[in-house]
Amino acid sequence: MPAVIDICVPHWGDTAYLREAIASVVAQTDPRWHLTVIDDATPGDAARDLVASFADDRITYVKKSQNEGITANFRSCVAAATAPLVTVMGNDDLLLPDYVAAIVRTAEVIPGADIIQPGVRVIDAAGAPASTLVDTVKQRLLRPRAAGPVLLSGDRLGTGLMHGDWLYWPSLTFRTETIRGFEFRDEFAVIQDLALLMDMFFAGTTLLVIPDEVFAYRRHDESASSVLLLDGSRFAGEREYFALAATLADEHGWRRTRRAAKLHLTSRAHALSLAPGALVRGNFAAVGRMLRHAFGP
Repeated sequence: MPAVIDICVPHWGDTAYLREAIASVVAQTDPRWHLTVIDDATPGDAARDLVASFADDRITYVKKSQNEGITANFRSCVAAATAPLVTVMGNDDLLLPDYVAAIVRTAEVIPGADIIQPGVRVIDAAGAPASTLVDTVKQRLLRPRAAGPVLLSGDRLGTGLMHGDWLYWPSLTFRTETIRGFEFRDEFAVIQDLALLMDMFFAGTTLLVIPDEVFAYRRHDESASSVLLLDGSRFAGEREYFALAATLADEHGWRRTRRAAKLHLTSRAHALSLAPGALVRGNFAAVGRMLRHAFGP
């Protein structure tokens, strides 16, 4: 049975979470998938041996000869896809059993959707349900709430994302031919997912939001994004991107998106919410970065 969706996992580091991620793909109720693990030159053979232990010919393991970084590995994942649909899944995340079934069914019923965002369950390091301020804002205040699928595009979509990025990149499924028409921006490594998505939306790409909760997104302190948040360094990159997004929105006549990008209120509030913790840790440099982002231009 030919694969309808390529699931690509950019990997580097320990294999504990990777084992769970692969197992969640193998457990899919719909077998029309192919999984590719692209190892960014992790020392040793643990990842290769782990993939081999599943003894499933629907799983491919590729190891790079040298470490190229996460952006390059994202590119490699997109390039590796041969099926009509592609998902670039985190090596610490999980597909719930009906992920492939829900995505493939939706893509068949609504073929005009370029990107599909399913419902997401947030889990902690141990796999238990988790609740964070960030995810509460994403899912209860920013994400469109509807009983059925919602197709979004244009200034309305851009405005919402500039108010706050409510998408979960690892859970998204793309039309392979659509995402291949765009490039990741190397200069925005911290916020590269939003930068790519906004480039796609400015070009007329559509996003379909479906209510099916079929993906588990893991929040844990060891993730790269969490480390950058704790020292406040990611906010400088966010500030630079919002300035670019405002310019691009102006060029496209998306006035509400331009205004939202200039304000980036949720991003400012996020920085402000982290400042007390940085102060308690005695990281005064981080406090300065957070306050500069919260109250600066």
